[in-house]
Amino acid sequence: MTQHGLQAARRKMLDADVGPGAIRVFESNYAQLESGAECFIREADIAPLEEVDLLAELPADPAAEEEAIRHTAILKLNGGLGTSMGLSAAKTLLTVRDGLTFLDIIVRQVLAARRRHDARLPLLLMTSFRTHDDTVAFLERYPEVAVGDLPICFVQNLEPKLLVEDLTPATWPADPSLEWCPPGHGDVYTALTDSGLVARLLAEGFEYLALGNGDNLGGAPDARIAGWFAASGAPYAAELCRRTVNDRKGGHLAIRRRDGRLILRDTAQTTADEMHFFTDTDHHPYFHTNNLWVRLSSLQSLMEERDGVLGLPLIRNEKTLDPTCKDTPRVVQMETAMGAAVEAFEGATAIGVGRERFVPVKTTADLLLLRSDLFELDEDYRLRAQGAMPSIQLGDAFRLIEDFDRRVPAPVSLRDARSLRVDGDVTFGRGVRVAGDAVIETSTPLRIPDGAELGGD
Repeated sequence: MTQHGLQAARRKMLDADVGPGAIRVFESNYAQLESGAECFIREADIAPLEEVDLLAELPADPAAEEEAIRHTAILKLNGGLGTSMGLSAAKTLLTVRDGLTFLDIIVRQVLAARRRHDARLPLLLMTSFRTHDDTVAFLERYPEVAVGDLPICFVQNLEPKLLVEDLTPATWPADPSLEWCPPGHGDVYTALTDSGLVARLLAEGFEYLALGNGDNLGGAPDARIAGWFAASGAPYAAELCRRTVNDRKGGHLAIRRRDGRLILRDTAQTTADEMHFFTDTDHHPYFHTNNLWVRLSSLQSLMEERDGVLGLPLIRNEKTLDPTCKDTPRVVQMETAMGAAVEAFEGATAIGVGRERFVPVKTTADLLLLRSDLFELDEDYRLRAQGAMPSIQLGDAFRLIEDFDRRVPAPVSLRDARSLRVDGDVTFGRGVRVAGDAVIETSTPLRIPDGAELGGD
């Protein structure tokens, strides 16, 4: 082990008041990184997960569902900036539809679920050192969301970026904040435990935790799933959706041959020569939504048993120290995935859910869909799709949110669309409607007039 690099990183984390649990996880991951342990999951070592129970086909038990949701807490990941879309604040503060941000809708979903089920239903947000202050300030407009003295926000841990050449901590006096990175959303279990929130939630009578991404408004509080999870007796469960051709890049669960446990495999854990297996929607028929359910008592026991180190598979992420400047040193960021915890819990399971549970926004193409008439918000602020999901491809001119908002100043009607591909310097007018398939390609500036009808069979 490169003791010099590890000890320097450890001192840096201690000086920054990083918690002991996070440091133990960092040391464990560093040992994997330094040893050169393979971070890939080979197709020969797994079997496809071909069948799961489907929620829609299971009998309902309204009384049990109401009881389960009353012992449930909601947790959303809120640490991302959305830098790939050109954002510099918390991604969940982006306006997505009807003048509301992700956070507006998340909070209103929780408040509506409380009223509907007469449940306390705490909302927790895992922020990062880059999103915490903005999030706390935003939540001042919703004082009613707090439950007793439970905190709404808790901060994800941070760790040093490591120089590729010798795995020592990177330094950058011009902007010391660039020396640090989050350890991936797999840190949620460490941050929850180290903050004392797992123990506090259990003491308050909460047994189930529903986790999800802050940019997936489909993952609203759901009593039906809570009831199923409670009755299953499982310590952990993942929500899965049936894959389509649009889901080839999404991670999937598989069965590890050597011990029969469910594991998560993502694109970063797949070798180039095996991507054809990964993207085969018949071979691996379900994708992982990153909507997760955890039994808090099981999490507490497992963290105690493993001294706070779940041992999640390491993801080696190599970048430049300053992501916006290719001339800065190459660094390694050690990351783990929240969904990878499925392999840590004996008896973990999965449930097949409807596509309405997965409406993420990773690109401006996703945002175009979410802002369109394809979706409506119901009285509980849950997204309701009004048609089949079309395929959307937007060129580089739309990649950054500033450019996207300028080029698409009003929602585009996509309720009757099958596909839309736009490439070039294109600006949409108001009231534009797409039906069937539409392709717009131009080498010169083009403005789509107000009220235009695009596409056809």
